[in-house]
Amino acid sequence: MLWSSADIADAVAAALQRRAHADDAEQAVYGFDTLDELRLHPLIREALTQQGYGAWPEQRYPGAWKRRSKAEGKRCDLVLTHDGRPLRDPEVRGTIFDALGEAADPEAAYWLEIKTVAQFETTGPFRRYAAELLAPVAEDVKKLKSDRVIQHAGLLLVLFTADRETAEHDIAAWHKRCLDRGHLMGAPATRGFAITDRTGNQWCAVAVFNVRG
Repeated sequence: MLWSSADIADAVAAALQRRAHADDAEQAVYGFDTLDELRLHPLIREALTQQGYGAWPEQRYPGAWKRRSKAEGKRCDLVLTHDGRPLRDPEVRGTIFDALGEAADPEAAYWLEIKTVAQFETTGPFRRYAAELLAPVAEDVKKLKSDRVIQHAGLLLVLFTADRETAEHDIAAWHKRCLDRGHLMGAPATRGFAITDRTGNQWCAVAVFNVRG
């Protein structure tokens, strides 16, 4: 089955917009744009699960499966499977304990790294906004590209900015910089919506880049 970056972007953007409405209804002092990245992961995971995906957090990259300890090796933020299927356990793959026909092979799954960056924090402008956008995100792309087992992979970028124009400019600039550095990837499926200004952020942008597949 094919993977659609547009469908993933739609699901995530819809869930985040519902959260924005909930913040407004509660008259929250601070909105979801002030949550750190790890606290947004469950919301993103739930959004994709509700759309029928299996969404498995913090999975070791296949290249690390041969390491003796499960604590060793880099991990991917989220691995998606079709129809809610579990991800095949590398330790029982090919044995009588393997859930043949039920579990998804890593080659068929969609490996998704997630990065969120906000232009403004509760204390004011985030001084490392540009640096956080450019360096760590490119590293995530390199991780996805370097694992030879992975056939389908993407990067989910969530930006909170002062306005739509800033978000669109920064996403395009980041994409161009990656391409200039040889990190080939497809054009993003981009969604966005206005959010209530509590700290300076007034726009939420969701962009999904296909990195492999």
